[in-house]
Amino acid sequence: IPIGCGCFKPFDEHAAEIKRMFVRPDKRGTGVAISILQELERWAKELSYTYTVLETGTKNYEALRFYQREGYTITENYGQYIGMETSICMKKKL
Repeated sequence: IPIGCGCFKPFDEHAAEIKRMFVRPDKRGTGVAISILQELERWAKELSYTYTVLETGTKNYEALRFYQREGYTITENYGQYIGMETSICMKKKL
């Protein structure tokens, strides 16, 4: 039974965009999310990306804390998220 997922897609020639990060609620706090995110970052780095970007919701406090603990910093909203007050975009140098 899957307990979590995540993926990335090319953002530009230097960055991968982390997408679809999710861990089943009963498995949160067990390190699964860290493992998924670190593997995605390793994979992106192997493909010569130098940083990652992502978007999360302003009310998703758990995700915001998680990404900040993992070294992500808030950046200006990009692409489809420009002007969206309910979105927070983040980035991390690999």
